[in-house]
Amino acid sequence: MSISIQTADFDLAAELAALRKSSAQTGALVSFVGLVRDFSSDEKIEGIYLEHYPGMCEKALQKIIGEAQQRWHLLDVRIIHRIGQLLPNDQIVLVATASTHRADAFAACEFIIDYLKTAAPFWKREQTAHGTKWLDTKDTDIQRMRRWHNGETV
Repeated sequence: MSISIQTADFDLAAELAALRKSSAQTGALVSFVGLVRDFSSDEKIEGIYLEHYPGMCEKALQKIIGEAQQRWHLLDVRIIHRIGQLLPNDQIVLVATASTHRADAFAACEFIIDYLKTAAPFWKREQTAHGTKWLDTKDTDIQRMRRWHNGETV
């Protein structure tokens, strides 16, 4: 299991290749890559700036992985989250899971990104032609996380 919070971009193919090699039992890899969109509501986005709480953020991500491991059989997990200045179409986050079976890999990947969006101490400041603003957690992200907490399917 690995967590990386970094300013540098990541190579998706290299990350998945490393995850694939982590166990000969791997039968499924599932990945999610989040990108910076160039729009928000009705405004064009020029970029975003991401900050995190060092130490606390890694602990929160470790806790999320631990909970996923309790729910599903996982062989490995890779989370990369970028911080700093990002532009439209830049990669923000990678969540990748490895398991012996696809159902566990899919469910765990979705669970991890849903919890990451609500429970990890990251902050985003959106930049538009009209200035900057800090973004709040979206209600839809909170609802997705609550569904996992309540044992519902997403």
